[in-house]
Amino acid sequence: MQPLMPKATAVWLVDNTTLTFEQIAEFVGMHPLEISGIADGEVAVGIKGFDPVSNSQLDADEIEKAQNDPKYRMKLKAAIQTPPVKKKAPRYTPLSKRQERPSAIAWLVRNHPELADSQISKLLGTTKQTIESIRNKSHWNSANIQPVDPVALGLCRQIDLDAAVKKAADKKAKMDAELGVAAPAERDTLMSTEDSLAPPMGDSQTIVPAEEEAAARSLEDLGAFIESRDPASEDREEPAIDPDSIFNLPKGGGEDDDEAADKV
Repeated sequence: MQPLMPKATAVWLVDNTTLTFEQIAEFVGMHPLEISGIADGEVAVGIKGFDPVSNSQLDADEIEKAQNDPKYRMKLKAAIQTPPVKKKAPRYTPLSKRQERPSAIAWLVRNHPELADSQISKLLGTTKQTIESIRNKSHWNSANIQPVDPVALGLCRQIDLDAAVKKAADKKAKMDAELGVAAPAERDTLMSTEDSLAPPMGDSQTIVPAEEEAAARSLEDLGAFIESRDPASEDREEPAIDPDSIFNLPKGGGEDDDEAADKV
């Protein structure tokens, strides 16, 4: 395992220590003749020395031990170097697609209300002010904004959208569980007919006398209706009908009445 910038490290060790060429060569992974050329000014001309002690590659105790013992070989310090954290730059949106971002925002607000403004901003590379203006219909072009899927517009990837929706749904489910709110699957499930008609578990299933009387009355009415529709009742003998009683004609002949009418 070699140190960073081995030739520059060799230059610094030659200039600042009394180590032998073999010790320096074995530490930096070079040939002793190359170290000799550095000492003579024939190799690595113009290269600035690189201090391995200040850069956490070698302990000062190792250098001291090697200077006291020519046979001692220095060991590279096993330093854990963490790469610098790179701040992720905001998503770049081409100029040709920036005018379509309001449509994508409107689609996300309508179809995925569980998404936070920060998630939408990260997905589409927009600002929270723009999202809020579209959400409350105060955007300058709100009347002409038509919701369109951002994936279809090419403003984000489907995998990124699915991940954001899943994260928001899990967060909402956790909050609902803490508040005791039923999940949509349980709240929107329809009851079966048997369950909806069945009496509550704590109620008595015994029919009260008033209900028995009402049921008996309904049966009597049903029996009377069936009897009235019985075909056998049509064969019964009906009473004779008197025409005079129907029209209430006066007693006497009809000819006398006609003569009296002519005289008048």
